[in-house]
Amino acid sequence: MIVLGLILLVVGWLAGISILTTIGVILLVIGAILAVLGAVGRPVGGRSHFF
Repeated sequence: MIVLGLILLVVGWLAGISILTTIGVILLVIGAILAVLGAVGRPVGGRSHFF
């Protein structure tokens, strides 16, 4: 999810499409939150690892 967010962020920024940039930032933030929660050992959505 972090990689997809980065890709959408870069493509949206280079192409000048603001909706892709916005979606990229949202996916990047959600992916980072899920990665941090998974790294500290907290189960997310019933799964102990979210990758």
